[in-house]
Amino acid sequence: MSSPFSGDFYGAAGGINTGRSTMNNNTNSNNSLRPLYSSPLSGILPDPVTQIVHHGRPSLMGKRSLAEFQQQQQLHFLQQQQQQNQQQQQQMMLLQQQQQQQQGLGFYMRNVKPRSYQQASPISPLSPVDFSVAAAAASSISSEFSSISSNSNASTRHPLPVMLQLRSQQHGFLTPPIHNYSTGVSSLNPVHNRASMGVQQQLLSQESDKKMMNCLQELEKQLLDDNDVEEGDAVSVVTNNEWSETIQNLITPCQNQNQNQNQNQIQKLASLSPSSSTSSCASSTESPPISCPKQSIIEAATAISEGKTDVAVEILTRLSQVANVRGSPDQRLTAYMVTALRSRVNPTDYPPPVLELHSREHTDTTQNLYEVSPCFKLGFMAANLTILEAVADHPFNKLHVIDFDIGQGGQYFHLLYALAAKKSDKPAVLKITAFTEQAGGVDERLNSIGVELKVVANRVGVCLFFNITACKITELNREKLGIEPDEALAVNFAFKLYRLPDESVTTENLRDELLRRVKALSPKVVTVVEQEMNGNTAPFLARVNEVCGHYGALFDSLDATVSRDNSERLRIEEGLSRKMGNSVACEGRDRVERCEVFGKWRARLGMAGFGPRPMSQLVANSLRAKLNSGTRGNPGFTVNEQNGGICFGWMGRILTVASAWR
Repeated sequence: MSSPFSGDFYGAAGGINTGRSTMNNNTNSNNSLRPLYSSPLSGILPDPVTQIVHHGRPSLMGKRSLAEFQQQQQLHFLQQQQQQNQQQQQQMMLLQQQQQQQQGLGFYMRNVKPRSYQQASPISPLSPVDFSVAAAAASSISSEFSSISSNSNASTRHPLPVMLQLRSQQHGFLTPPIHNYSTGVSSLNPVHNRASMGVQQQLLSQESDKKMMNCLQELEKQLLDDNDVEEGDAVSVVTNNEWSETIQNLITPCQNQNQNQNQNQIQKLASLSPSSSTSSCASSTESPPISCPKQSIIEAATAISEGKTDVAVEILTRLSQVANVRGSPDQRLTAYMVTALRSRVNPTDYPPPVLELHSREHTDTTQNLYEVSPCFKLGFMAANLTILEAVADHPFNKLHVIDFDIGQGGQYFHLLYALAAKKSDKPAVLKITAFTEQAGGVDERLNSIGVELKVVANRVGVCLFFNITACKITELNREKLGIEPDEALAVNFAFKLYRLPDESVTTENLRDELLRRVKALSPKVVTVVEQEMNGNTAPFLARVNEVCGHYGALFDSLDATVSRDNSERLRIEEGLSRKMGNSVACEGRDRVERCEVFGKWRARLGMAGFGPRPMSQLVANSLRAKLNSGTRGNPGFTVNEQNGGICFGWMGRILTVASAWR
């Protein structure tokens, strides 16, 4: 077995010749000097000393007696002591210089922030040294050398050099303690006692120790220089200029030479540290900054779904620092998603929006969204054009439209102008039936909408009848709705069906019930315009991801149509935030926002007995022309035909889909 420090321990023919002998000066025993022995290969090869103890016999010819051997050793050590006395002054100067260096290193290491590792201590790339051992040795250097300096005149015991002791601890498996039965003294290594310490060998040992110390200092400096000392940190590695100069002096040109050899190993060791650059600092409590808000939102939602409320609150706190309702689209989305997730975590302090979705304020802001966003506005236009195509061949030119959520009636202003532009021998007649939840059918809001529509109808030459009914879904029939035989019946579901609960919420399943009732009315056409988002039966995490994607694209698209400092845009986005909060924070009947993707609407309408009525190419071309004129050809908005419907989106993300059924 070869030692990793073979160059330091083994000479040519003389065995070990670089160690320092250990002597014991006892004044009570006539200054008898007894060497301390231990073999580096103890237990593997027989020790000659133990052979002398157990097997030395007077009858052996050609062998020295034990007394002769001890006498010769005494003469050898007396000569060695004389040489050491001659070099004592030079050695003391070297020891004082080393003491200053070691005290600087001790101060340097005392100011290092404590690190907590989850695995074994990091290993030096220079040798298999445990840093706990190195730190303990370095911390005791000052007291070692102080003791040596003060007792140098009273004792002739000279300890091994510090780094040599450290190596002995590191390689204890090669030099276990052995008891010398001939002298009664325990020694770490008797071979060292037999070795001679020359001037050149001592300088080589000191140079090796100095190189090792510089390498350790280089490694400590590299580990400290990992940006984990935050700005304003009260802990400093160097406290004054004096120690700064001392530390700089310790980093000698030897370090620069070793740096090129050990840089890759040091960087690898630092990168494999089990503690991050922030968590390894005891005084650092600041969390890492948010680099990707959307990813952090998903992480917060994941923590909520796993019941890790504290983790979710911490992430939301950091997200709130980058959120801004008047900033970029991402900052606005982050602000509203933080509010929604906080409502999910703590609905008591942050009540989720439920009743607010039925308020007049929410209705107004939603209507404003329909006016400023091409994806919604074109959806209404697609429904109007499809209705006009479906009833174009009706002989009486009478149209009856049933709308279950008329909103502010903006869709029908466009329909009135389209009917007036249609060439016909008979004047166009339009009847609109709107539904209200008010008892007795009295709804001031709907009444005011009817008045406004009649003003426009009279101006363009269209005969308008506006009816308001409070009929329940289960009571729908042609008689209740006043449908006449000579009328072409059209039913409009524009952003209505998604707010009706389905079988996943209640056994009443009002969504399917309404579709079956409408099918029984035998309409010529049914138009459906809905947001493209999987937010009904999707689990919480999937819903959060859908909300981030859908409303994130919607916020981006608003940048193309409304300026960021527009107060009306802020109201619109506050309305969107209520929809987001309800979709994310609520469950059961409280969750009103239950959007579906177009494929699910196709399946649901098919089960209700409807068949698709593909929109014509003329309708699609008209919508594209309208989009280009309204947005000045903004390439971000898209109009695509897909599976019989027309999809409106932003930057490849579909936001709304318009379709027709019969």
